[in-house]
Amino acid sequence: MSLGYSRRMMRAAMIPASMLEERRRLGHDRFDEVWEGVLHMVPPPPTVHKRVESNLQDVLKRIVAPRGFEVFHDPGLYDPAVPGQASYRVPDLAVVASEHLTMRGIEGLAELVVEIISPNDESRDKLPFYARVGVREVWLLDPARKSIEVFNGMTAVVSDARGRITAPSLRLVLAIEGTTLKIKDGAEMHAVDIRDSL
Repeated sequence: MSLGYSRRMMRAAMIPASMLEERRRLGHDRFDEVWEGVLHMVPPPPTVHKRVESNLQDVLKRIVAPRGFEVFHDPGLYDPAVPGQASYRVPDLAVVASEHLTMRGIEGLAELVVEIISPNDESRDKLPFYARVGVREVWLLDPARKSIEVFNGMTAVVSDARGRITAPSLRLVLAIEGTTLKIKDGAEMHAVDIRDSL
């Protein structure tokens, strides 16, 4: 038996080794995370979540490539102070410079991490980890609520009177209008469809 974590039960649970091996074999462990030695078994995200992630990834690639960054979806983002696989998270998207990549994944420092909120997920619980390992900025995008929050470390960036948020790391201005996330990059405006229905 291996110690694991059941989010629904919100308590430690004993997970048979055969179940973990079956999850690995089927690729169901792709989104699993290890929080300081504790396995968090994360279910695959819903279709709408993946669509929003794909739409946002396409736009972010166009924005960050000229700045010398790459965009990764579902990357392993590791605590560089902890060897091996004992402490990492799997954000939906991460923007990172190549010097912070190793064979195991992203070593702490990322320019931007995006978490797309799904029902009962642990996105907010990851904020202290991201701040500790040096992630410069985190976006919490909630398609169901049509909202976006930006964090610089553990500090929330406040929107202006018109509901716009200046995301400092990449110097972008964000706003949600209906089912669209608008991202202003200098004179360019990008639109991301964030509909929460098929």
